[in-house]
Amino acid sequence: MRFGIFLAPFHAALTNPTLALERDLDLIQHLDKLGFDEAWIGEHHSAGVEVIASPEVFIAAAAERTRHIKLGTGVTSLPFHHPLILADRTVLLDHLTRGRFMLGCGPGSLPSDAVMMGIEPVTQRPRMEESLNAITRLLAGETVTMKTDWFTLQDARLHILPYSKPCFEIATAAMISPAGPRAAGRFGTSLLSISASSQGGFNALASAWEICEEKAAEYGRSVNRENWRLVAPMHLAETEEKAREQVLYGIHGWVEYFSKVAALPLAPATDDPNDLVDTIVGSGLAVVGTPDQAIEQIERLKKQSGGFGSFLIMAHDWARPEETHKSYELFSQEVMPHFQGSTSSLRRSWDYVTGNRAANMEKAGKAVMNAISMHAQEQAEKNAK
Repeated sequence: MRFGIFLAPFHAALTNPTLALERDLDLIQHLDKLGFDEAWIGEHHSAGVEVIASPEVFIAAAAERTRHIKLGTGVTSLPFHHPLILADRTVLLDHLTRGRFMLGCGPGSLPSDAVMMGIEPVTQRPRMEESLNAITRLLAGETVTMKTDWFTLQDARLHILPYSKPCFEIATAAMISPAGPRAAGRFGTSLLSISASSQGGFNALASAWEICEEKAAEYGRSVNRENWRLVAPMHLAETEEKAREQVLYGIHGWVEYFSKVAALPLAPATDDPNDLVDTIVGSGLAVVGTPDQAIEQIERLKKQSGGFGSFLIMAHDWARPEETHKSYELFSQEVMPHFQGSTSSLRRSWDYVTGNRAANMEKAGKAVMNAISMHAQEQAEKNAK
């Protein structure tokens, strides 16, 4: 299993945006050093919380500060961009990052973004599919002529093809409705389930992959569960009590945003910060606790979904930055090895050595005594001369 984060980002309203963006870059550097596989960066244009307007520009900056972690748009709102220009930008990032770029696609999550551009929210999902149809063909090297009610392509082609062969990974966002799995199946993309642990999103996991496979078969495409990503929020500490205390720093603002602004149905109906934690944890939405509880949550999602390839932590500012960084350290030290098997050989080696300690120490002791005896014999022979 691979691991990463989904960085919308969710910052406290009215916080210093310059410092918030710098902390986001610092976080991705931290994750790169911890061995996380990927980070997905959101696009938003209103409400003052999800403050990254261009995930592509952010990714370019993050790529210069990191070495290994893959970076994706999480997600680019396709109806907001002309498909030729967007495809060109993605190819540029694929080359600049030497293949560390991924394209996440969605219709746009905030209705206020669309309204400011004169886009009727009801048109966003159909437009996303129109755009994705054009983009996938352009990235495949086709010459495309298309005319829709919002964009025109006339003998359009990319003058630079992707660095990744045949193309970098493309993922389609899904929440609760079948629209995401249907689009992923139709275009043969990866699937990115953003609200996997919410009640509605969790229930949808049971049928999401079946829908994706059915649509893929209809269009002659192939899809792979290894490319299915599930997103859920977590905050970890050495004890559950410590984790609960730490998230009181910022969890109320996160819930207020989902209650008053965001389209994702994540927020519980309570205003008391302590009740918020109880409600969020009790509903299965999030883990606020220990690495063992994080493992239980991922196993729960595996069982419900039938299996997936990557788990993404939904990034947030529930705790102070230093506590948030520690949470990711605990995750990399104790949760990731459980699913990746990276410590199993260490355990076997430890068990073998400790189980054979007496016999090995006896042999080592004999070797020491032999060395002492040999040295004494050599000295005696020298003295005899």
